[in-house]
Amino acid sequence: MRGASKRLLSSSCALPGLCQLFLMAALLAVALFASPLLAFDLGQSTRCVTIPNQMKVCKDVGYSEMRLPNFLGHSSLEGEVVPRSEDWRPLLQTGCHPQAQAFLCSIIAPVCLDTFIQPCRSLCVAVRDSCAPVLACQGHPWPEALNCDRFAAEEDMCLTPLAKFSHFLKDLPKAVCQKCHSVEVAPAMKTVISAFCHHDFGRSPDSVKELKMHFVDFISGPQFFPDVNVLLSSTAVTAKLHRLRHPAGEPEFQVEGRVEFIRQGPLLPYDTQHLLQDWLLINLSCASALVRPGRSQLYVLTGSVQPDGSIALVRFFPWHKKDAGIALATRKWKHHRC
Repeated sequence: MRGASKRLLSSSCALPGLCQLFLMAALLAVALFASPLLAFDLGQSTRCVTIPNQMKVCKDVGYSEMRLPNFLGHSSLEGEVVPRSEDWRPLLQTGCHPQAQAFLCSIIAPVCLDTFIQPCRSLCVAVRDSCAPVLACQGHPWPEALNCDRFAAEEDMCLTPLAKFSHFLKDLPKAVCQKCHSVEVAPAMKTVISAFCHHDFGRSPDSVKELKMHFVDFISGPQFFPDVNVLLSSTAVTAKLHRLRHPAGEPEFQVEGRVEFIRQGPLLPYDTQHLLQDWLLINLSCASALVRPGRSQLYVLTGSVQPDGSIALVRFFPWHKKDAGIALATRKWKHHRC
């Protein structure tokens, strides 16, 4: 059964989408409700129960049964485990780390095997380093109950980080917490053109030595960057932002509408869409100022890719039908030289 335990760990945390969702729930469940992690008595009597359908953050983790009490000492599914896990959904939705979900669910919904499987300290550190800044951006500190020193340093029978995710995170650009910039209403054509020239999501030659030329393009629609090379010569974008009136478990902010390139560039529409949505979910206070609940708004967005791979949005132009300056700028941009 020991070998089966290890095989299960490997298969469950090898699911990128699922692994992202777990940590967030763990973080909130611990931060907001202050249950002392690992105060759990490993010698106490436990029982195996089916992970309920309403426990969305761990429902598709890769196993169907969890052990109660969990590692936070919670013994009631309806009264403690499920509602507290849902508090972490917003953080998990940001995708701050590919194994965030696996980390979280190993604590709040530990797999029911013949031995207790906890996260290794190295996994905790990896997730904390990626997700603590996101929590801070949303006004929450990293929970003391998730202090990584509380987890085992020996990587024997515990959940370890996957090396491929470490390389993955280094190669991809990412949305990060940033200062909110003001929305610029009805800008003049020259203002928009200047924004395209100075904040075009391009990387500086110093940060990417292999880039010999600097490209600037304009995109219509939500975007996300699939790898470093694609980002070398990125663009300003237009995207329709939507804010749900009553999220009910879904991401509050979404990017909708198809992508249309004004001038073809290296960006891939689908990937850029996800990066932009991550930015909205991380920077909730900024996003709240961009669109009202239950409404959608088309924006022209410009920004830059920092040397560390982070994406910074700098200029926000809401595009209304009457905004002749934006429409004229997008037409002239294809032939403009900065």
